Amino acid sequence: MSTTAWIVLGAIVVLVLWVVTVYNGLVAMRQRVGQSFADVDVQLKQRHDLIPNLVETVKGYATHERGTLEAVVAARNQAISAQAQGPSQQVAAENQLTGALRQLFALSEAYPDLKANQNFQQLQTELSDIENKLAASRRFFNNAVSEYNTGIQQFPAALFAASFGFHPQTFFDVGEERKTLEQAPQVKF
Repeated sequence: MSTTAWIVLGAIVVLVLWVVTVYNGLVAMRQRVGQSFADVDVQLKQRHDLIPNLVETVKGYATHERGTLEAVVAARNQAISAQAQGPSQQVAAENQLTGALRQLFALSEAYPDLKANQNFQQLQTELSDIENKLAASRRFFNNAVSEYNTGIQQFPAALFAASFGFHPQTFFDVGEERKTLEQAPQVKF
């Protein structure tokens, strides 16, 4: 074999190793996105499991607040069914659930006995803890999505990422509904 053939063979080997390295890096980032979304799902499931207990506790004290209680239950059911529909639908459903829960907790201000109830306080504390863990999981997921999207858009991975099946992921963000979620709930009697 001539020197030119060895140089061409060496260049091909280096190119193949480089493509394999970039591909493996993209796979690792995609896995991180999947794992971080699974972490968000775990927190959401815990949240969904806690809500029926919370609603039952409130029912005993605020029986004429049926509309608020039904809204919470409906939002929870919609959030559970949205898990199979993809991240964007899940984000919208979870935002509705958050709004319904805010209304539910606003009821406690109108019912001192409910506010003083040990079970309600414990459930409220557990939900607050889950919300904090959920926020951390969302931040981790969004960070993983950001790294992944940046990785598939940067040169040289951008040259072949789409052909290998690497497509941008969406963030788990409250988006436009952030203004609504940050406002204090209104309680009307």
